[in-house]
Amino acid sequence: MSRKTFFLLGLFTLLGFTSLGGLIIEQFQDRRFFNIFSGNYSIFMQIMIGLAYGYLAAWLAWQLIKTPILKSTLTFFSNLVKRLNLRFIDIVFISFCAGAGEEILFRGAIQPYLGIWLTAILFVALHGYMNPFNWRISIYGILMCLIIAGIGFMNDYVGLTSAIAAHFMIDVYLFMALTNAPVEDTEH
Repeated sequence: MSRKTFFLLGLFTLLGFTSLGGLIIEQFQDRRFFNIFSGNYSIFMQIMIGLAYGYLAAWLAWQLIKTPILKSTLTFFSNLVKRLNLRFIDIVFISFCAGAGEEILFRGAIQPYLGIWLTAILFVALHGYMNPFNWRISIYGILMCLIIAGIGFMNDYVGLTSAIAAHFMIDVYLFMALTNAPVEDTEH
């Protein structure tokens, strides 16, 4: 994938998902779009809480994926990320786009209809982590459902900005970890 394609996918996620989420919020929930960011805490506190949760959640996910039973899953994702040749600025960019766009759509627009748990399961399934043909990735998916449900609760009790910050930190941490993971041979 070229850097241009990567950049365009990031922008599509940010602008497309945010627009769809904003449309649902404004037209069907009778809420104003910009009001969704004002949680129970200041924006600064929401960001700090989200970054802390995201770091802890990503660390936990990384510990799980490094276990011997998930070695093939780690190898698959590590090789996939390495082929992208991401620089740190690319990781920050795509993490911001995904964090903001996906959280506005899923937590801001969809979660009020489906609830925290169904939204978390849908989110994880759409990311490909619930695979009935690959039980190893599904183990990781179960942990991600719990983590994403935590982000859902954070959205409800802290604010949407905390959910965006958490998602951003999880993506940055895991992309960096996968980028720096030892190269594994997948042909054996």
